[in-house]
Amino acid sequence: MSDVPRLLLGSLLLRPYVFAFLGLHLTGASGLLGWRRTAAFTLVTWGVAYAAEASSIRTGIPFGWYYYIPTTVDRELWIAGVPFFDSISFPFLLVSSYGLAWWLLSRPQPGSARAERANRPRPGRARHLALTTVLFVLADVVIDPVALRGERWFLGQIYGYPEPGVYFGVPVANFAGWAAVGAVATAAYHAWEVRQPALRTAVFRGRALLCPGLYFGVLAFNLAVTFALGEWRLGACGA
Repeated sequence: MSDVPRLLLGSLLLRPYVFAFLGLHLTGASGLLGWRRTAAFTLVTWGVAYAAEASSIRTGIPFGWYYYIPTTVDRELWIAGVPFFDSISFPFLLVSSYGLAWWLLSRPQPGSARAERANRPRPGRARHLALTTVLFVLADVVIDPVALRGERWFLGQIYGYPEPGVYFGVPVANFAGWAAVGAVATAAYHAWEVRQPALRTAVFRGRALLCPGLYFGVLAFNLAVTFALGEWRLGACGA
């Protein structure tokens, strides 16, 4: 336990881009949903994602069989075989998908004043969960294949599969796992949220725009790395 602060600092220094995205997530999501909902959604998603990753490296469920390569275990925080920076990436990916899904599914009232067009009524929970999950999985169409090539960029080789998958080395089961994590975490957040004061409208203005905007920021980052590696086919599939 005495090493946790040192290793957490190591994670921050080794993966500054992850924590930069996390900071943007907290800033944008709190502007859109409020701090209480942001904290709950972040913690729920991290817990579900961590459990899924810890399970998959031991049982193959839900992402399929894969393994982490613990070359940085003495330099950054790992929790029971899972690098912390990896599991903490899921909240900003899922919540940005959630914010984007809200924007896409809702429309301002016809004839609304221009100043009120940023106000978007809450979409139905089932549709919101479904589109959030789809967007979340689509983000991984680029993220996991380029992460699998981590030895060619500053991420480093952090994981691998016993057998190469059909999609640029990534097995289809991985995407099924992402869908499961996205759906379960969003459903768990909704189950908590129904006990809170109703949030009938979100205002997409100011820093709240960072919430859906982060989705495109993460996508742009991963596409930039993809094209820098000369992976043109992968980049075309993810663009």
